[in-house]
Amino acid sequence: MQLIEHSDSPRYVRLHDDDNVVVVVNDGGLGEGARFADGLTLIEGVPQSHKVATVSIAKGEPVRRYGQIIGYALEDLRQGSWVQESQLAMPAAPELDSLPRCDAVPQPLPPLEGFTFEGYRNADGTVGTRNILGITTTVQCVTGVLEHAVKRIRNELLPKYPNVDDVVAITHSYGCGVAINARDAYIPIRTVRNLARNPNLGGEALVISLGCEKLQASQVMHDNDPSVDLSDPWLYRLQDASLGFVEMIEQIMDLAETRLKKLDQRRRETVPASELILGMQCGGSDAFSGITANPALGYAADLLVRAGATVLFSEVTEVRDAIYMLTSRAENQDVADALVREMDWYDRYLQQGAADRSANTTPGNKKGGLSNIVEKSLGSIVKSGSGAIQGVLGPGERANRKGLIFCATPASDFVCGTLQLAAGMNLHVFTTGRGTPYGLAMAPVVKVCTRSELAQRWPDLIDIDAGRIASGRSTIEELGWELFHYYLDVASGRKQTWAEQHRLHNDITLFNPAPIT
Repeated sequence: MQLIEHSDSPRYVRLHDDDNVVVVVNDGGLGEGARFADGLTLIEGVPQSHKVATVSIAKGEPVRRYGQIIGYALEDLRQGSWVQESQLAMPAAPELDSLPRCDAVPQPLPPLEGFTFEGYRNADGTVGTRNILGITTTVQCVTGVLEHAVKRIRNELLPKYPNVDDVVAITHSYGCGVAINARDAYIPIRTVRNLARNPNLGGEALVISLGCEKLQASQVMHDNDPSVDLSDPWLYRLQDASLGFVEMIEQIMDLAETRLKKLDQRRRETVPASELILGMQCGGSDAFSGITANPALGYAADLLVRAGATVLFSEVTEVRDAIYMLTSRAENQDVADALVREMDWYDRYLQQGAADRSANTTPGNKKGGLSNIVEKSLGSIVKSGSGAIQGVLGPGERANRKGLIFCATPASDFVCGTLQLAAGMNLHVFTTGRGTPYGLAMAPVVKVCTRSELAQRWPDLIDIDAGRIASGRSTIEELGWELFHYYLDVASGRKQTWAEQHRLHNDITLFNPAPIT
């Protein structure tokens, strides 16, 4: 990465020697006539994070960023001009049947030993970073009653059990009025089931059902599930109540107190860093995402994998256009095939809705300098670091091995977060360029911004400022190590993220591609 420095002069970032566009670094952008240290001069004003042509690019010629083609010029682009979305034709998505596979598998990096955090050990062998009472639901019909009960549990019962961090209602819009036996219904069903098994719930989740719904409690909890303690009563059906609403609330609170007593006896203990299951995601992205925050996450991901941890990266539409770079890094043929399988499944899913992956980019992405999904994808996959891809999870599946795992999800922030929780994530990191108050109730969310200007505007929402990389105040390596240590501190409860402190929680949002009846 080439950075034209000096805080009081025009600055840009070039990511690869082959690039013929660079990104403006200066806060507020630069005006016509601005001259960079290497002599490149703007012939028009260019906003911060937007692209400048470093040479004249003829109509039809490729425009390159990250050393890859992000588009073809629809008109002649002059040296020093602002390169915008409307001037680029987007390349076709890579053909899935001709991808390179396992041809550039990285050698394992040296193990990183001796790093630990303080966590809660669970009966199934997983470790929680928080000690939370989870109450899941089988159908949306019970949500109102449960939310009322949770308010009372939080106000009346939690103060009696100081070792329990919170109580969380795992509510959703599934369960009835759905084609429960449809081809893709397994996705929301296994998601609901695996959410209840999240390590941060300590195997003590409860289930609240209505009674007549299609998704029955037996599909959410099974007697032979080692990750959930079913030795005490764990299910309450609202239709069993004979005294109406008041009895419903009292019965839920009685069940909750039984579980709270057990959770309150748990204590943190020193565990190896290998017990961390980190989920990575980006939202409100801009052109700096692939320059600052995501590369730092990638470096930290390498450190975690070296320490034996599990690292999840996701968002199918945000890797689809760079999938050839991932299949090349696949550890073996089975992993490469699984990556292709998930891309193909999602291509067909989008086609059913008369859409394609170009629907991903938002107005905010484009205002932040991302011209199309190709450019966005190249910046997104940097989060995966440099190691071999060691496994692939379908949507709603639970991780069953350690290492660098592609967890197939939509790119929607709240759907992706939900599916990563179902995969077993016990800590989340989220990068943003435009800014978002995103958070999750079931796991701490570390918020990393791509630009220092956002960190200055939102000092009580952003945990880590990765914009320091663009200004030369930090290197990717330095920030990667800072993130690594911050993850362990947050996992140990020594630090709380801003989202935790403010109780900023997005809804659990299931991915349901099956029909609604």
